[in-house]
Amino acid sequence: MGQTRKPRRPANVRPRPTKAAAKPTTNTTETPGAPFTVVAGVLQVLPQGVGYLRDPLRAFAASPNDTLVPADLMRTYGLVEGAEIRGVAGVTSQGQQLVTVETICGLAPERFARRKPFEQLTAIDPHERFRLGDSGVLSMRVVELIAPFGKGTRALIVAPPKAGKTQLLEEMTHALHASAPDARIILLLIDERPEEVTHFRRTVPAEVFASSNDQSLSDHTRLAELTMAHVRCELECGRDVVVLIDSLTRMTRAFNLAGRGANRTLSGGIDARALELPRRFFGLARNIEQGGSVTVIATALVETGSRMDDLIFEEFKATGNSELRLDRSLAEARIFPAINIKASGTRKEELLYTPAEMEKLTLLRRALADRDSKSALTGLLHLLEKAPTNDELLRRLKRKV
Repeated sequence: MGQTRKPRRPANVRPRPTKAAAKPTTNTTETPGAPFTVVAGVLQVLPQGVGYLRDPLRAFAASPNDTLVPADLMRTYGLVEGAEIRGVAGVTSQGQQLVTVETICGLAPERFARRKPFEQLTAIDPHERFRLGDSGVLSMRVVELIAPFGKGTRALIVAPPKAGKTQLLEEMTHALHASAPDARIILLLIDERPEEVTHFRRTVPAEVFASSNDQSLSDHTRLAELTMAHVRCELECGRDVVVLIDSLTRMTRAFNLAGRGANRTLSGGIDARALELPRRFFGLARNIEQGGSVTVIATALVETGSRMDDLIFEEFKATGNSELRLDRSLAEARIFPAINIKASGTRKEELLYTPAEMEKLTLLRRALADRDSKSALTGLLHLLEKAPTNDELLRRLKRKV
């Protein structure tokens, strides 16, 4: 009685580490003797304020082996959702946790912190053409002449069923890789057939981010959201990225079903907000004046018998700067690539060609303009068979084709 007792530290309060032993503050305790490992993944930020490193090849699905990124570490390094993180993790009472960040989107943390935010980037017209025809593949030679793509193009491939869309995407991925080996190519498959996912992963020179049609709506929507965030981060870091999406239609369907009943329903059964993220993703395509670009080449399904699919196509029809329209009647006649030449084209294509090349291309388009779709395509294919390259074809063109 009367003695002064030393206050006891509550059981849940740990001793303060000395300066020499200080580490990033976390809410977990490291397991003594546990090894440190190098980890990498794309950051997903949860509503609770913490994040996890997800694997894009697993459609960013949660796994018990995913690395926890504590909130204080995200604040320290200015980490944002979609950033690709590489660092060192240790084992804690709550599993594997990131303790040190080595690179963010391939950059040192201090360089990543100096990047220009997306909102401050200046978008300009595409002017550097992907030389798809150099691959020698007939379909790609047609695409380059009729609806050329440049870095930053926002292209829509309008595809009815059984018109050769899958084969065209495969050939296009190979041609893009050959034309721009330094560009990062991502093939985004939403609600795809499992066998198609396997086929693409085995055959194309691209990173395949995919959700198959046996997965949940949340899997489809999460894949689209995190891929968009990731591509946006890559653009802020000055990279050239090409994203091929198959398809915008199925992406929009997934968001429509996920939000059904929560918002106003438009004609055709489309939820008022279902188009929001697909439209933002497609609109992400741009060429940046300061360096870097995002090219989005997306398919839109038509003639499916669904009023909703037609409305989805109409929503995106005017937002692109290049359109490649496939024709089912040509495919049924076994004429490939089944491209409707008169209905396809690229805005401001003169920026992608030299004046001399544009003069010859104008001659070619005028010569094909009066023909029906079958005659125009077969006529162009006949010309291509006579010339080994597109450059040679343009050189040979006279006043009449």
